[in-house]
Amino acid sequence: MFDKVFIEKKSYQKDNTKSILNKVKYNSLIEIDDISKHWGTYKKPYLHKRTNLNLYIGEKKGTLVKEAPPAYGHGTEKHYYFIHAYNCIYECQYCYLQGHFNSPDIVLFINHEDIVKEMEELCGLEENMDAWFHAGEFSDSLALSHITNELEIYFDFFKRYPQTKLELRTKSSNILPLLKLEPLKNVFVSFTLSSHEAGKAFDYRCPSVRSRLTSIKKLVEHGFNIGIHFDPIIYHPNFEQDYEKLLTELASILPSEQLGYISIGVVRFTKDVYKEVENNYPDSPITKQDYIKSFDNKVRYNLAMRMWILNTVKNICIKNEYEESKIYLCMEDQ
Repeated sequence: MFDKVFIEKKSYQKDNTKSILNKVKYNSLIEIDDISKHWGTYKKPYLHKRTNLNLYIGEKKGTLVKEAPPAYGHGTEKHYYFIHAYNCIYECQYCYLQGHFNSPDIVLFINHEDIVKEMEELCGLEENMDAWFHAGEFSDSLALSHITNELEIYFDFFKRYPQTKLELRTKSSNILPLLKLEPLKNVFVSFTLSSHEAGKAFDYRCPSVRSRLTSIKKLVEHGFNIGIHFDPIIYHPNFEQDYEKLLTELASILPSEQLGYISIGVVRFTKDVYKEVENNYPDSPITKQDYIKSFDNKVRYNLAMRMWILNTVKNICIKNEYEESKIYLCMEDQ
């Protein structure tokens, strides 16, 4: 799977590291002092991930849990995200990681106990008594979970803090590690879904939308609560009919009582990410659309078009008997 594996020396003998090494294939193993002195220090093209992907293993330093930006999640509670990995094995044409980091190489942090400790300190503050914590901001939270084995650590924490909530963001169908755990009412497995057509066109190397729906069905039957992200929605003439079909399928397997929330957002980029998308996928329909620089300096559809797209999908959700109070617009100036 990987060409080279780089390991911080102080992490080399740790059980988490040994477990990961036993589960991955690689050509060579290299010891390093500090990930930050090697990973991303020079520009490695994003599409090199197709043929030359490396893995870094070590400890995350600095702030491990960060406050999320406005309109990041559902509800009025405080929202935080924690960083347990960088980059993703999947390749989506619109992925912001291609312009966010200098390298597509995977980084797996093994100091999950330190992350939990930082979350515990935040939970000691009155303002965070019912806070949300999100995994999957810079990676997919499930894609490599059978290798990293950290889910049990986080489930133990959220079992002890039932007033807080955990969101695991994913496009993966790698749900076997979850099915080995007891579902918790305050843990939500959130799937990003495109229409079937958009998934085929833009979600390279990802499990199909059909496969993700199958995973949702199995998790629902196991007792898990589910979140849904219809984000990013990419306009094309038949998008309304495509989402009608998708919501009909979803409603048949995900009852309203096990739905935590639905997030709806349109395709959007920072200026740097959009340049990377144009460079990496010059023939993509994504780069042929009409965008403006919007309220937060990101490239988006104009306001009228955004609201039409977002409300169209929102109304389809409501028509399929999902409560309006569970639906929110992601990263919009509401």
